Amino acid sequence: MKKIFLVISLLLVSCENQNPFSKNFSINEIKDSVIYEVNVRQYSESGTFKDFTKDIPKLKDLGVKIIWLMPIHPISETKRKGTLGSYYSISNYRETNPEFGNKEDFDKLITEAHKNEMYVILDWVANHTGWDHHWIKTNPEFYTKNSSGEIIDPINPSTGESWGWTDVADLNFDNMEMQEEMIQAMEYWVKEHNIDGFRLDAAHSCPASFWKKSIDRLNETKKVLMLAESDGYHTGGFELIELFDMSYNWSGHHVLNRIFKKENNSKDLKENIVRNINDYSSEHILMNFTSNHDENTWAGTVFDRYGNGAKTFAALTYFLPGIPLIYNGQEYGLDKRLAFFEKDFIPKKESDFFDFYKKLNKLKKENNLLNIDPKIKFEVIETNSNNLVCFKRSIGEESIYFIANLSETKQEVQTGVKKKLRSLNQKGEVSLENNVLEPWEFHFLKGIY
Repeated sequence: MKKIFLVISLLLVSCENQNPFSKNFSINEIKDSVIYEVNVRQYSESGTFKDFTKDIPKLKDLGVKIIWLMPIHPISETKRKGTLGSYYSISNYRETNPEFGNKEDFDKLITEAHKNEMYVILDWVANHTGWDHHWIKTNPEFYTKNSSGEIIDPINPSTGESWGWTDVADLNFDNMEMQEEMIQAMEYWVKEHNIDGFRLDAAHSCPASFWKKSIDRLNETKKVLMLAESDGYHTGGFELIELFDMSYNWSGHHVLNRIFKKENNSKDLKENIVRNINDYSSEHILMNFTSNHDENTWAGTVFDRYGNGAKTFAALTYFLPGIPLIYNGQEYGLDKRLAFFEKDFIPKKESDFFDFYKKLNKLKKENNLLNIDPKIKFEVIETNSNNLVCFKRSIGEESIYFIANLSETKQEVQTGVKKKLRSLNQKGEVSLENNVLEPWEFHFLKGIY
C-alpha cells in the first residue's frame, strides 16, 4: 500500500503501484476515453441495432470512445418478468435478440463503430442463464441445485436466501465442462464478430480462476477490454478485481449520492478517493458514473438523486481517477426512469446537456492531465468547508485543478492556493483564495502563465 504524504494543506497521493497482473489491453489505447452505455431496447422508438448504428457518428461528435452494449441476446420466456423480460435472462449466448435485429445488423453496428474509431464491448452474463436455455434440458449438471436436486435461482451468500432473481437459473462453476462452453461462447463474439471486449455482469459471482482462464483464452484471439461489474470490496477482493482492466467505482458513486442527501460530505469523498488510489494498482481503471441502467431504473434519474447538482456531479466524474461513463439519454437530459421489462424509449428532445457533455469530453481530450496515466499525481486540497471539494492533478510543473460547491448555498472559498488560475469551462479568472462559489458552481482550472 502506498504512503500518503501530508504537505501542509495538501494530501498528495502518488500513483506508483505496479499491477501484479499482465494486462493485454494497453492503457494508452483508452487513456482519454469516455464510455457510453447503450440500452438497445430503449435507445430508440424502434429499439433496433439499425437505429442505434445511425447515431454512432453523432456519438463520435459527442466524444465517445467506448460503446458498451447491454446484453444483445435472446431473452428467456420461461419465468419471464414483465412483457419483454430482463436483458440479463439469456436463452442463447450465440444469437442476437430478434427484437433488436439479426447478426448482419449487429455486424454493421460493429463496422460503423470501428470506422469511427470506437471500441465496442458486450455485456456478458456468465453467472446465470434464463430458464429456457437449452442447457437446462441437455446439461442440468451445469446448474446449481438444492438438496432436492432442483435447479435454483442465484443465492445471496451472506443470507443463504434467494436474491429474488427468479427469472434466471444459477450456473455451477464447479463444472469444468460448463466453464469451457461459456468461454467458447465468449470467443465466438470476438472471433466471428470482432467485438473488442466485455462488461462482465456480477463478476464477483464467478471464481477468479474462471476469469483468468477466460481472459487468457480471449487474448489469444485479440486483445480484449474487460470491465467488471464489481469492485475490490466485493467478494473475491482485489485478487479478483485486478484481473480486469476496469471495474466499477461503486463506493465513490454511493458517496456522491449520499452527499446530495446530506448523509455524507466532501470529507467522505476525499477519504474514498485516497482509499481507492492506495488500494488499487496504478494500472487498474475505475469507471466513474452518475447513472447507469440499474441506477436509472431502480434508484432514480440523475435529477431524482442530484437535483440541480446533476451537472456538477457529472463534471466531478471527469476529474476523479478513472474513466467517466455516460448512460444513454444523459446527453439529452433524460428525466425519466426507463422501464426495465417493457418497451420504452429515450425522448431525444433538445437539451443543453448534449453541449455540456460535448464540452466535457473535449476538455478531457485536450488536457492530458485528465487522462489515465500512472505518472499523474492526484492531490486533495484542503478547503474551509465540507461543502467544497478541491483537487489537483499534476505531472512535474504542469497541473490542472477542479473546484466545486456541492451544496445549495453560496460558499466562501479558502484553500491556501494563491496561483492565478483560469477557468476552462467558463470564461475568466477564478481564485481558490478569498472567493465565493454559487450553489453547484464548478471549475476546471489551469494556471495563467
